[in-house]
Amino acid sequence: MTPRPLASVSVDLDNLWAYLKTHGDPGWRDRPSFLPSAVPRLLEILGEQGLTTTVFVVGADVVREDGAKAVAEIAAAGHEVANHSFGHEPWLHRYSRERLEDELSRTEAAITAAGAPRPSGFRGPGYSVTRDLVELLAERGYAYDASTLPTWIGPLARAYHNRTAKAAEEGLGELFGGVSRVLAPVHAYRWQTCAGSTLVELPVTTMPLLRTPIHGSYLLQLHAISPRLARAYFRTALRLCLVRGVSPSLLLHPTDVLGAADAPGMEFFPGMAAPGARKVAWLGWVLSALREHFDVVGTGEYVSRTAVRRTRPVTRLDAGR
Repeated sequence: MTPRPLASVSVDLDNLWAYLKTHGDPGWRDRPSFLPSAVPRLLEILGEQGLTTTVFVVGADVVREDGAKAVAEIAAAGHEVANHSFGHEPWLHRYSRERLEDELSRTEAAITAAGAPRPSGFRGPGYSVTRDLVELLAERGYAYDASTLPTWIGPLARAYHNRTAKAAEEGLGELFGGVSRVLAPVHAYRWQTCAGSTLVELPVTTMPLLRTPIHGSYLLQLHAISPRLARAYFRTALRLCLVRGVSPSLLLHPTDVLGAADAPGMEFFPGMAAPGARKVAWLGWVLSALREHFDVVGTGEYVSRTAVRRTRPVTRLDAGR
């Protein structure tokens, strides 16, 4: 019997305060959290689908009681816990090497203190990735990075953010990825570091050929316009992945299961007008459709089970980007 192709699913556990901070809302300093609502819903729907996935967590949450509790519950359910930086600042590409190392080490310590294994995977907030970051991840023994989004839509998303944010933040010039991401690989590949080691890069999958996003937040925006259109769009993406030999890496967020009542102050974020129950039902359909065609695992499991032979020199990443 021919084995089915692999796909992966991951969750970026961005918290309410992180969205407010990026939006320029000073209320973020009170660190409001929707983790007590989001985590049980996410774990429930993943359990119903029989999936064990990867959850990228923010260190600044994990050092708090609700974040540590979330990590313990996620790990107890069998999911991989990975590193999503400490402060969740999408301008990570502006950080010095020393500050990047601090972001990694503080989050690693928080994750292990909460009872999960030391992380072997990383995703930068806002799809931030630099040469220094890749080199540091390899030096610290990480197996993979998952910070790239190969799409032309990044500059458009950045323009929308800058138009709707209450205040501009320093270093947003490459938020959501630059124009260079248009031609970035859609398949997993290995960064070849200057020290001679390698690190797997697992891009967040975009629609083959069109290179438009297919992750949860974008699907929800289409669903708000037309559920039929959203279903056709995702089915087309899956068919193209099969034809082109692309293993989908599907990205989810807490906002994919939360409505406006669960996240006060986030009315600016696309899709928040939809009730949480409707979002949960839609996400269930998306995961079921993915499982029809692929064996679905977490990002770390995907990397461990796949021979990634394509390589790119880390010098392709310009310093400071």
